[in-house]
Amino acid sequence: MNWKPGLAGRASRPVPAFVRILLNASPYLLIAVWTALAAGCAPRSRTVAMMPAVAPPMQPAMERQVRNALDAGDGDYQIRALREKLAAKPDDVQARLDLAQAYRERGYPDIALEHCRLAAARFPESGASQLALARALRDMRLQAEAAQGLQEFLQAHPQRAPEYFSWLGILRDELGQWAVAELAHRTALDLAPEAEYLHNNLGYNLLMQKKNADAIVEFREALRLNPKSVVASNNLGLALARQNAAEQAIQSWQATGDPAAAHNNLAAVFIQEGKFAEARRELDAALSYNKQFPAALKNLELVSRLDGNPATVTMKPTPSRWDRIKADLGKIFGPEEPQPASGVKTASVPSSGGGR
Repeated sequence: MNWKPGLAGRASRPVPAFVRILLNASPYLLIAVWTALAAGCAPRSRTVAMMPAVAPPMQPAMERQVRNALDAGDGDYQIRALREKLAAKPDDVQARLDLAQAYRERGYPDIALEHCRLAAARFPESGASQLALARALRDMRLQAEAAQGLQEFLQAHPQRAPEYFSWLGILRDELGQWAVAELAHRTALDLAPEAEYLHNNLGYNLLMQKKNADAIVEFREALRLNPKSVVASNNLGLALARQNAAEQAIQSWQATGDPAAAHNNLAAVFIQEGKFAEARRELDAALSYNKQFPAALKNLELVSRLDGNPATVTMKPTPSRWDRIKADLGKIFGPEEPQPASGVKTASVPSSGGGR
């Protein structure tokens, strides 16, 4: 029996074909196969670029919220100091009112209102708290609640300072309650007859009630006490214009303003009264002082829409260079023969733009 070498105790197995090929292959082929296998089994490493950690830019809305939070709270030194003071002395009514005013000045009328409500509830007999609450309610366009609360407070706690009744009159004015407002203004004036602003406030109330003669008296008294009062001067001009005292109205407006504005103001009164021809005359006068006066140009356009006539501006012709030379020669050698007027130029006012 033929004996074939093999592993002891095991039957011999046929050699695979690829092994026989490798055994019979040249050394160079074996080296190439070994290199390929080694390269395939070699560990591979990946290089990852490490970027610096940079936070994304803050969005505008979030940035504004953060700024608001800082402004409204701990980021504001004054507000933080007032809050700390109030926390240490909760019965300090002035500290709470100062905090409310700080929020009001920074554009947070709602927060200011809440602090004023707390002050008025915690100190119901404090006139300063009630007056601050009335002003805070007015800032939030709650005039009716402000007037009602101030009225009830004055009935329960009478005051001798004129500002309480003055503010009550202002609130009633803004509600269109002219008659009851007049009583409040007169009460304030009885307490301080030398206060020019109280005469002006009463005059305005009378003007709104079309009591022009009585309003003129109050405005003139306000100007006697304070000749530099622009508000009283403007109001006096309006009252005089409504009393058909146009020249006096112009004088009153020119006392604290320029001629163009004075004639434009009178034109505005004529427009309200439907006197369009008179309004055009005053607008021509205003534009003769300042041909690019925006308010006068706007009023002229308004008159054009109301009366259906073209919006035109009557202006004096601009003298030529030769005209100016002749005028200078005339000053030296005497006046020339009088010449007939050369007519006026009319320039159309644009419906939009044009320096408005």
